[in-house]
Amino acid sequence: MRLTDQQRAIIRATVAETFGAGADVWLFGSRVDDSKRGGDIDLLIETDQVDVDAIARAEISFLTKIQMKLGEQKIDVLLDYPSRKTRPPIFSVAKQTGVLL
Repeated sequence: MRLTDQQRAIIRATVAETFGAGADVWLFGSRVDDSKRGGDIDLLIETDQVDVDAIARAEISFLTKIQMKLGEQKIDVLLDYPSRKTRPPIFSVAKQTGVLL
């Protein structure tokens, strides 16, 4: 995994701060593979929140805070929540190939 312990801790803490303590976050994509270089940080966040407006606000807050804490980096976020009507296949791929932080 190509994230430092400090980066992982910052991501976990920021997810908990913005989506709640029960939220889980997976790192997936090229950053999971130690043999690759570069690449954005791909995250799947699962929250138990159901209010879509609150989730949207939390996503904006998360992206703002994580950029301030980690510095300018390309970060892609997938959000899963109980009231989501569809789950594209990338959600399953992210959980199967990703690493729970």
